[in-house]
Amino acid sequence: MKRWYGKLFGFIAGWLLLRHPFGGLLGLILGHAFDADWFKSKRDTPYRVLGVAEDATDTEVEQAYRRLISQYHPDKLVGVAEELRRQAEEKAGDINAAYDRIKALRRPR
Repeated sequence: MKRWYGKLFGFIAGWLLLRHPFGGLLGLILGHAFDADWFKSKRDTPYRVLGVAEDATDTEVEQAYRRLISQYHPDKLVGVAEELRRQAEEKAGDINAAYDRIKALRRPR
């Protein structure tokens, strides 16, 4: 079973704030959405940064990492505008962080 406290707190808060049973129902729905992670952002997952699925093999993750880092590495952008170089540094940092996160998640404990 997933989390349950969002439903409880949502029901109580909705009932108290709106002072009507409909408020409790509305709070219960919002609490369920919280418990089911509907509000959680999916765009910043490390797999999405590398452009691979969560069930990708280690080889596919490695290939995606090498392809992206060779494309966005700041040392490859000699002679370009400073703004483009800064953007490439940020993107390379995101790629490195995502790769490190995936490796940490897949490391045996």
